[in-house]
Amino acid sequence: MNRQEVELLSKEIELLMAERARLLKVVGAAAVLVANTDVGALPEGAVHAAEMLSETLNALPEETLKDALESVLAVTE
Repeated sequence: MNRQEVELLSKEIELLMAERARLLKVVGAAAVLVANTDVGALPEGAVHAAEMLSETLNALPEETLKDALESVLAVTE
């Protein structure tokens, strides 16, 4: 690999890491929202979306979810 290719790969990795950090914040915020939502208080049309979000969050690896919660400074038990 030449120097230019290494620089391009390095920049791509930096972009991916920055995107991961932004996505972790979104996931963390979504997890906090789900944890603090009373499903009974939601409008009927929002229940399906909340369930889908909850299922998606629950499918994440535990370490990813922990990273996401830490990125939004959420307190976990």
